[in-house]
Amino acid sequence: MGLSTHVLDTMHGCPAGGMQVALYTTSPDGQAQLVRRFTLDSNGRNPEGLLYDHSSLKAGTYRLSFDVKGYFRARGVVLPEPAFLDQVNLDFGVARPEEHYHVPLLVSPWSYSTYRGS
Repeated sequence: MGLSTHVLDTMHGCPAGGMQVALYTTSPDGQAQLVRRFTLDSNGRNPEGLLYDHSSLKAGTYRLSFDVKGYFRARGVVLPEPAFLDQVNLDFGVARPEEHYHVPLLVSPWSYSTYRGS
């Protein structure tokens, strides 16, 4: 099925359209290799669909980096300097690439949560 993500803005109760996101592959020594950058669409999703399709997703470790500070500032939210949350980096592993890995982020300027979705 592949890899996908979805971001919900829990402060405003809507998808986080316009948020900047970067996808990386990571190595055991902590090095990260940029795969792509994209801007979430009005539904809070990658406008191109899957980040990796089923045939391209490999077992390994990955990072999704979400520009939380930039998103909320662009929405007109007054944030302290420095902001409590800036980039939210989610490091995760793919053990079974034949399965679908959905990585949602629920976020406000003060908190976030994630889980492995379907």
